[in-house]
Amino acid sequence: MALLYDPFLWWGEAAGMRRRRRAVLVGARGRVLEIGAGTGLNVAHYPDGVDDLILAEPEPGMRRRLARRLERHGRAARIVDAPAERLPLPDASVDTVVATLVLCTVADPERALREIARVLRPDGRVLFIEHVRARSRRLATWQDALVRPWRAFAGGCVCNRTTLETMRACGFTAETDDAAWRGMPGIVRPLVVGRARVSSHAPAR
Repeated sequence: MALLYDPFLWWGEAAGMRRRRRAVLVGARGRVLEIGAGTGLNVAHYPDGVDDLILAEPEPGMRRRLARRLERHGRAARIVDAPAERLPLPDASVDTVVATLVLCTVADPERALREIARVLRPDGRVLFIEHVRARSRRLATWQDALVRPWRAFAGGCVCNRTTLETMRACGFTAETDDAAWRGMPGIVRPLVVGRARVSSHAPAR
């Protein structure tokens, strides 16, 4: 998947995702944690004023490409081998969490969101771009029908997750915009883009 990731996303990046990443990441501040940093497609878009950048990525192949991208861009960051569900950071230690196209793939999104809430400082926020279950009944039906083959093809990506609803159930309030992931297959085209804060902590399971 690490070999195919950037080529597969190339057209989607050129068709608007690169610009969207830049617009979202301008809001990163303080100590920043990115979950599921992948090959580092966000690296070029972090503002220079970020105090500390931590990139969590559990896949070895992705981490190797991430390290090379950091070197090319001359960006100082710490790469940690960790899934979003088990972040090796103290409670209330991060100002900004970045999640772009990752909550569709994590094994346990509820646990990942509780971990994000744990490491965020009280005034911290989550900046996110996620593809989600379509509002269109017709497209949602296609997502449901293709979820298994797509997941096998796309490295575990679940195309029909109701990510925004899950965030709210885990105690987040969010300001969002709907968007479309141009240049990508229709089943992953519906996007939700925004920022979120922890308003309350859902009880642990």
